Amino acid sequence: MGRIVLDKVTKRFGDVEVIPPLDLTIEDGEFTVFVGPSGCGKSTLLRLVAGLEDVTGGQIQIDGSDVSSMPPAKRGLAMVFQSYALYPHMSVRKNIAFPLKMAGMKSAEIKRRVDNAASVLNLTDYLDRRPGQLSGGQRQRVAIGRAIVREPAAFLFDEPLSNLDAALRVGMRLEISELHERLKSTMIYVTHDQVEAMTMADKIVVLQAGVIEQVGSPLELYRTPRNTFVAGFIGSPKMNLIEGAAAASYQAHTIGIRPEHFDVSAEGGKWSGTVNVSEHLGSDTFLHVQGTGLADSITVRADGEVAFRHGDTIHLTPREEHIHRFDAKGLRVE
Repeated sequence: MGRIVLDKVTKRFGDVEVIPPLDLTIEDGEFTVFVGPSGCGKSTLLRLVAGLEDVTGGQIQIDGSDVSSMPPAKRGLAMVFQSYALYPHMSVRKNIAFPLKMAGMKSAEIKRRVDNAASVLNLTDYLDRRPGQLSGGQRQRVAIGRAIVREPAAFLFDEPLSNLDAALRVGMRLEISELHERLKSTMIYVTHDQVEAMTMADKIVVLQAGVIEQVGSPLELYRTPRNTFVAGFIGSPKMNLIEGAAAASYQAHTIGIRPEHFDVSAEGGKWSGTVNVSEHLGSDTFLHVQGTGLADSITVRADGEVAFRHGDTIHLTPREEHIHRFDAKGLRVE
């Protein structure tokens, strides 16, 4: 079991309130991602759940028990950091077994748990190697294995892929997602990378300045962002947010249009503009367009075969059913 409830949880450092009173429920077995820009409070919130930071106010419950004043070791959680923090002189087996040995567990049970974790993580053939003989992705799997053997109520991941190169990040992202499917354990994952959030999460928690802006599934946040912050943060490339006369015609202060929701033509569109940059990525082409009468550059996702280049005139027609409307406070208008 691993149901986690945050009830009016608050955190202050001196007179600075970094987490205003916050409510959040993470259901047993759920993969929840905390996402937001640097300084939004996502790692602080994770550390509060872990017990590495003391709450200033409110209550944290794990499976119905108040753990707010309980030390980290007593909470039944396992944390994986961006730094592997492996012991270089120990074998993979000894690194994974270390927390169990420190807890005084019997050798037979330690071996069973280590062998099981190694099998789950495809590390069986590497148990006698040392960390220096492993790749970055393999070392991260060892760190995850050290968490698995504790059989925790929940796993806490603090930007675990940030030290890996792009190819390894994609591979490890898939491995962690598959691990969640196999273990069915509660996982809380912190990242600033909204692509990781979109591809891995059952539920995304978008944070800004310690405040939860929206909670929902990846597609809920993508299709119905609550405000302009979420609209601009979720999605890659991000949603185009347009103000002025173009928005006013839709009875809104701001309208949002995702790059893939334009029809592109050489003539006859609703808006016209000039292509500043054309990025050809094979299956897709991203066009950065300076529109006539539009305040900012617009990003358009088009078919990879389009032939528009820098300096070309382009015509854009937004698909009406995909236009998002926001009021002067940045809140969604239905």
